[in-house]
Amino acid sequence: MKDIFDLKGQAALVTGCSTGLGVQMANALAARGANIVALARRKELIDQVAKEIKEKYDVKTLAVKCDITSTEEVEAAVDTVLKEFGRIDILINNAGTGGITPAEDVPDEMFLNEMNIDLFGTFKMARSVAKKAMIPANYGRIINIASMYGLVGNKIAASSPYHAAKGGVVNLTRALACEWGKYGITVNSICPGYFITPLTEETLNSDFFKEYSKGAIPLERYGNEGELDSAAVFLSSPASSYVTGIALPVDGGYTAM
Repeated sequence: MKDIFDLKGQAALVTGCSTGLGVQMANALAARGANIVALARRKELIDQVAKEIKEKYDVKTLAVKCDITSTEEVEAAVDTVLKEFGRIDILINNAGTGGITPAEDVPDEMFLNEMNIDLFGTFKMARSVAKKAMIPANYGRIINIASMYGLVGNKIAASSPYHAAKGGVVNLTRALACEWGKYGITVNSICPGYFITPLTEETLNSDFFKEYSKGAIPLERYGNEGELDSAAVFLSSPASSYVTGIALPVDGGYTAM
């Protein structure tokens, strides 16, 4: 029986692939046979990620330093990947940021920075990869990592610029899905809830959050390492060939309430 989750020989570019969820998703794709491009700003971290994935899964890897807010760096990065691998089948737009400030005190610079990284940076990567690799190949899988906060508001952490940017990512995903479907490209977004990473571990393991989660999250806990992987693999694989334009919450039911 054919393995509909097989990614052998495909090239997957994962942005924000220096720590946390980006690294987890890159590992998940490599476990299915995909060659991995780890892209982020911190070269020493992505070098290590690429090395570890290559050794663990015996796939080809490449570490590419890139600031996704720079059009020039994005274009150069995509050229580098195509020169090395000759293809980009999968793009996971995971790079992002998130500041917490009451809306009435948000400075212009913070709002613009959020938009520039989370929304415009996502678009720049998608635009370049689609134009140079996926449209010519008449095939592609683009997964934009949005957030459950791109679907709803929240009362625990004042972060209106983040909500606005991630809401933009959700609808950008729909727009690109409609434009690029004729080229055999699917474009989907994943909307993660609270996930454990090195940056969130202290907060999510606090007594405050454990109490909060009982009322706010139907499963009454944060997401563990690996629980986002199945969504990323599904949307990257032939299994999702008729799925495009969706926003898939992986949030323990947070957005169901």
